[in-house]
Amino acid sequence: MLQNRVDPEGNLIATSARGAWMGNRGQLHGTGKTILRPFKLEAWITCLLQFKGRYRQVMSPNWYTELFFLDEATSFAAGHRPCFECRRLDYERFKSAWLKGNPRYGFTEKTSIRDIDDILHRERIDADGNKVFFTAPVNGLPDGVFVRIDGKPFLISGGQLHEWTPFGYDKAIHIAAAQHLTVLTPQSVVNAFRAGYPPHMALPVAETV
Repeated sequence: MLQNRVDPEGNLIATSARGAWMGNRGQLHGTGKTILRPFKLEAWITCLLQFKGRYRQVMSPNWYTELFFLDEATSFAAGHRPCFECRRLDYERFKSAWLKGNPRYGFTEKTSIRDIDDILHRERIDADGNKVFFTAPVNGLPDGVFVRIDGKPFLISGGQLHEWTPFGYDKAIHIAAAQHLTVLTPQSVVNAFRAGYPPHMALPVAETV
């Protein structure tokens, strides 16, 4: 079992659960397909599982490490953003929403995505390689954001908190409006959600609102 699934805190875990999206942080594995590092590049991207019929063996030698996510909301919480090549429209929508939601940086449509990646990198891990968090009132957070409760990741959607597992979302609990929670999703990404980017969430149809 390969250590190539990503949880909402950005950790690489080994599980038999399959993912709906693929990700890339550069070459993280060595011989024997073992993980040597949590990332190599500062551009952490989320890709389609299939694109133009391309196929190769997972964790091939001297190539980037294929990572997998339950859904796009999980990938955003981990610190990834849409790929420019295989997800051009999503990339453009995300960049526009990010710019609209984060005016304090003074960026424009002409700003390189590398400048946004620099900010995302500071928002997802600190100088010691630890996950960066912030605290916010839950009633001000948009759908698609992940928070931590009792050490577990929960997705906000439709006025409820949905507990994340590698195989899907488990129990849902109602949100206490006045509650302040630890937020896993990078702050500028939260702002992009508020500005109109709708992340894919792998919730059962009956639970979506």
